[in-house]
Amino acid sequence: MTTDIHYDPDQLLNEKQAASILCYSQRALQNWRVRGGGPRYVKVSARSIRYRRRDLTVWIEKRLRVHSAQSIQ
Repeated sequence: MTTDIHYDPDQLLNEKQAASILCYSQRALQNWRVRGGGPRYVKVSARSIRYRRRDLTVWIEKRLRVHSAQSIQ
């Protein structure tokens, strides 16, 4: 059986989906939006936040390290 899964890097994900992908809580995403440091997000309306898959991937890739002496930029 073949599953045809189309990966769309521009797909908009809600906060729960984004938190699940990052293995963080929704509260962590909320804190990052206030304090900075988290992935880029789309503010659809005053109460509607979305994350593009592409931005989650970029955020993860920027945090890849080879050893512990490397700092986060």
